[in-house]
Amino acid sequence: MRKFITSLLVVLFASITTLLFAKSADTLHVVTHNKTTIVTDPAKGFKPYRKWGVFPAAELPIRKITMHVRFGCPDSLRCADWDYMDRISIVRKGGKKGEELDFEIGRMLTPYGGAFGKDWTFSWEVDVTDFSLFLRDSVEVEYKHTGYEPNNDRGWAVTIDFEIVKGKPVLEPISIQKIYDDSFSYGDANNPINKALKPVSFTANENAAFARLRIVQTGHGMDEPDNCAEFCNKYRELWFDGKLIDKRSIWKKCGDNPLYPQAGTWVIDRAYWCPGNLMQPDLFDLIVHPGSQHTVKASMQNYISSKPSANEVISAYLIQYKKPSIQNDIALEDVIAPSSKAIYKRQNPVGANPQIVVKNVGSNKIESLLIQYGTVGFSKKQFEWKGAIAPGKMETITLPGLIESQNGANQFKAEVVKTNGKKDGYVADNSLKVPFNGVPVHDNSVVFYFLTNNQPEHNAYILFNSEGKTVKERKLGTLKANTIYRDTIKLAEGAYTLALIDTAGDGLEFWFNGKGGWGVARLMNLKDEMLKAFESDCGSGWLYNFKVGSNPDAINTDQATIGLYPTRTKDKTTLDYFANKADDVLVQLLTDPEGKIVEEHRYQQFKEGLFNYDLSRYPKGRFYLKVIVNGQERFKKRVRLKE
Repeated sequence: MRKFITSLLVVLFASITTLLFAKSADTLHVVTHNKTTIVTDPAKGFKPYRKWGVFPAAELPIRKITMHVRFGCPDSLRCADWDYMDRISIVRKGGKKGEELDFEIGRMLTPYGGAFGKDWTFSWEVDVTDFSLFLRDSVEVEYKHTGYEPNNDRGWAVTIDFEIVKGKPVLEPISIQKIYDDSFSYGDANNPINKALKPVSFTANENAAFARLRIVQTGHGMDEPDNCAEFCNKYRELWFDGKLIDKRSIWKKCGDNPLYPQAGTWVIDRAYWCPGNLMQPDLFDLIVHPGSQHTVKASMQNYISSKPSANEVISAYLIQYKKPSIQNDIALEDVIAPSSKAIYKRQNPVGANPQIVVKNVGSNKIESLLIQYGTVGFSKKQFEWKGAIAPGKMETITLPGLIESQNGANQFKAEVVKTNGKKDGYVADNSLKVPFNGVPVHDNSVVFYFLTNNQPEHNAYILFNSEGKTVKERKLGTLKANTIYRDTIKLAEGAYTLALIDTAGDGLEFWFNGKGGWGVARLMNLKDEMLKAFESDCGSGWLYNFKVGSNPDAINTDQATIGLYPTRTKDKTTLDYFANKADDVLVQLLTDPEGKIVEEHRYQQFKEGLFNYDLSRYPKGRFYLKVIVNGQERFKKRVRLKE
């Protein structure tokens, strides 16, 4: 009888534990802005949009908060044009009579949206768990849109969705303190930035183990002589108690932006941001002792402008935390590949070597992980990773093997089953299941068609298999200008990656680089049918993952690739059209933004060709060139004439 009771207690305890873990992994969503139409106020240069959200009560334990920001084109307007800096802030908590705040929790740099269609959308995300003390009960969230462009015909449809995972906190926050929150003049001898960036003191709470410095910074303005701060590469230093803890360039390469192509100068590198970019904060965990006194300070590289107009927009917060309560605790943060997330567009779809992101959220260094993974419905794989992940740090891990898939939608699951050889201290965030699409499957013979542009010294391409072995390549310096290369490649069954590299970061075409000209890349079969058309306006290049198998995908007979170059011209522009079958094609030239048709060309049962259009008879201005195939719009691109 005693054994029976003991066994029953064990079962009940296990059931309760399972329920607790299930509950701790529960997720809820708080949407403050739901497809809110965002436009400028040209009279002021900014326009706030405030919405209320009901967040969990203070006593509910929260494991993680992720803020998702989704952009689209408004139903009644087209997408907006310019790369403006927008701030997402907590302005009030606790209801209309609650505490007034002004804490920036996200910074969005809007994309160049002039070429996006009505059905375009894109989503970004950022971890905002550091603000969990404020994201409680009724909270007023503000999206402040800046800029001066017209507001009667363009804008954004913005959704802000807080994904909240309930459960034992990774870290228990004690307090939040604002360190900096301003637009600091940079390069002005009469107003030095390093004088304005004063040291800020704080006292460690009696329960604090460390203080996290969370900082977001972007540079703006174009002065002389260095085009600071948007287009100049300067460094920032961070100091803690008089000691240098970080020195880095406030600079970001933009040619690998996952949101591509865009209408404007999206590939040009900038001061720590790119167009179409939700900023990720820089995080620094500072060891403190209860009651100790400390100072933090930021400083910028010394710089003086002859005509100062630059600004460094900096927001920084200090969050004091208690010591992590679990020693061995890994969190599976994300799956990069395979994934259907927009931010991982450049890596996906993928046919081999999954990539996951893990974070050490415990107090011990993590030196080994046992990981199970695979596509749902297929057999699981297992991999033992060894390395070193310090507390609070993240690691991207590549898992070996092919990624099985079926036609249509699939799900990939990864799970950490052991941490440092033991059961993880908190298993509810050790697994993820994500949707993905399988890679294309081609026959064992493919043809890579490559027309180089005027600057082929920037380009190379390589085809390699899932083990990383090179199958075919043309190295930097071996390509000739304006030359067609047709490489026929026979492949064994397996997974492959075809990669184009552009060292200048401006792709095979970029409207701002007229000297570069225009290039074309396509993957074909032996019947001269197109398997894949690659975007020429691709920044630093692209990856194309595929498999070779005995049951290749059917040819998409409706597939067509359409290019237009130059899109900044004084007279002529050229349309390139290639399709897998002949169709009736209509080409229209329309004024922008009025949409008045000024020129039309009809091509009956047309499959392939180049067409030159002389626009010199039209006045200076902007136009759109549209291509309509069998009554459906298939292509639209802006043309800048005589500008």
